[in-house]
Amino acid sequence: MALTQPGPDTPHPQWSGAGAGQSMRGQLAVTSCMETLQVGYLHAVAAAAGCALASPFPDNGIDWHVSHGSPAHTEDDEATVKVQLKCTYQIGPHPAGSHFSFTLDNDHLRKLAHERVAVHKILVVMLVPREVDQWLLAQPDRLELRHCCYWVNLAGTAVTGKRRTNVRIPTKQVFDDRALCAIMARVGAGERP
Repeated sequence: MALTQPGPDTPHPQWSGAGAGQSMRGQLAVTSCMETLQVGYLHAVAAAAGCALASPFPDNGIDWHVSHGSPAHTEDDEATVKVQLKCTYQIGPHPAGSHFSFTLDNDHLRKLAHERVAVHKILVVMLVPREVDQWLLAQPDRLELRHCCYWVNLAGTAVTGKRRTNVRIPTKQVFDDRALCAIMARVGAGERP
């Protein structure tokens, strides 16, 4: 008797709710899945940049501490930045212009906007497709996450709304391993990110 494996487009007969060509996904809320995806992106960037990650507990408005050790740092042998992660599907890939707008709760902005800090903070915003099944593509030679993360240092940014404020995220500031290394080099030299 020969057994055959179902193809990738053949739904398992016991999976209810998954149609032809669709994977049966868990019941986790999409926003929770977005959080998990952006953490995976941050971990990949930090690994490629040679950085260590720590998640403060409780987080108190900052998601991650990223540290980069190097004898080239002049302020300390280890530079650290605090990272606040956000994720949205409301902005498409390749945003037009030099900036795109992202809305932050004023409490989050106040925490990120302090100018005189012991440890600098950055906001990292991930843009994802609306459809979860378009977030990830694994191939034998690569793993693609869609779409991209951008970063900004919001030190000195004023709160302008009653409860929320639109901030400008530069489209040239793609958050990848090279960008993180450059951020850490500046911080390690006593400069802003």
